[in-house]
Order: sequence, then C-alpha cells, then structure tokens
Amino acid sequence: MKLLRNATLALAALSAAYTTTASAEYQYGFGNISINRLDWSNGTEERTAGGKKDFTYLELEGGAGFDWGELYGFMDLENPHKSNEEDDGDGRRIAMKGTIRVNLGDSGLNLYGQVYDLSTDGFNEQNRVVGFGYNIAQGSFFFKPFIGLHNAQTTYFSGNNGYMLGWVLGYGFKAFGEDFMVTNWHETEFNRDKDYADGKETGQNGAVSLWWNATDKMTAGLQYRYADDKLGANTYQNGMIYSLKYNF
Repeated sequence: MKLLRNATLALAALSAAYTTTASAEYQYGFGNISINRLDWSNGTEERTAGGKKDFTYLELEGGAGFDWGELYGFMDLENPHKSNEEDDGDGRRIAMKGTIRVNLGDSGLNLYGQVYDLSTDGFNEQNRVVGFGYNIAQGSFFFKPFIGLHNAQTTYFSGNNGYMLGWVLGYGFKAFGEDFMVTNWHETEFNRDKDYADGKETGQNGAVSLWWNATDKMTAGLQYRYADDKLGANTYQNGMIYSLKYNF
C-alpha cells in the first residue's frame, strides 16, 4: 500500500506537470541524480537516545521554470542497501517532495503549493502546504519565501496543523577559478495542533549547503542539516551531508 501511494503521488505530479506545461514557454530547467551520506552529530544521537542513525540515500532531483511559474521535486531512496523491515527501525525509506509556484502576473507574487511524503515500514507521513510565495532574483542571487496553511496526515495524526513559513535561497560565485554556490532551504511550522509532536507548537527544518560545480556534469556538496522538534524527535538535531551529483 505504501509503494502504491507513492506511485500514485508521483504519477499525479507528473500528469499535472505535463498538463500544465504542454503549452507553456520553457525558460530553464535542471536535473540530477546523487549519492549522499548523512552523518548525525554525536550530540544528536545522544539527545534522541539512538533514534537518529547515519544513513546513505540516493536522490533524483529536478526543476523547471516556465512563463506561468515553476516546478521542483525530488525523490529519495534512503538506506537502499537494506530491507524495509529492519528490526531496529533503520530500514529502507522513501521520501518525496514536490512544489509548484504559479505566477500572479508580473508582481513577483505567486500561488504556492507543496507536498512532502515519507514512507517507512512502520510509519507514514504526508505534509501539504497551500499559500503564497514571492520570487526575488538579481544576478546570481535568488530568494523565494513562502507562507501557507499546513495540513498533515500521519500514522498518528490527521488534520490541519497550523502554518508553514519557509524559503529557498542561493548565491553563485567564483573562487580559486572554480564555480561555487551557497544555498539554504528552511521551513518553520508554527501554531501546530496540540496532538501533533507531543504538543510542540513550533518546529524547524532545513539545511545550509556549499556546492562545488567541478564540471558541467559533476557537483560535490557539503550540507549542514538541522531540525528542531521535527523529524520525529522533540529536540534539536544536526549533522553533515556529503553529496556527489551527476547533472543531466
């Protein structure tokens, strides 16, 4: 059932993207596949009583911009070398995320939608956000904030879950004759339901990354991953992600 739900979500997203973009003016696009290793800090492993464990994941990522707006999405296969029924709860997992922005004229404002889905053998969660965003771009810098209503459906909770405020930003630059980019994605959930996350009203989630575009096809990355009262643990969590991407 979990794989069917993931497949349905993916097919729905692809169908919507195709229908929307069939007659649109294409402006830009990117895609890559990567291998990544998340190494949680010792403090995180202690604070979560061993609940957070280091893992490897494969990621397929892509995005595109059109005259009407933009699409972005990824799919992660976590612990690909393990079964999905590991006794220690550290088995194979699938995580998927898709976002869409629909421009409101030339104002920079856009309608914003986001779906995130996590499937494991014993736990499932899907988060949905609908709201408004804004795009700022100047040279090699971009900043895209958003705010919206948050709805969550999990193994233990289902319903409206307050609001989400977040952004993605990036800045490209040259150093030592090489191409680099700094990026940050961040999400703050607030006014969450008292039955979600043991009553913690606010949660933080994000990463700060440094990317080295070694060639047109290869990109290496170092990411500082952080979360607070999120990711199934009511404490602060942090770690490093080591990434290697092949760009299509």
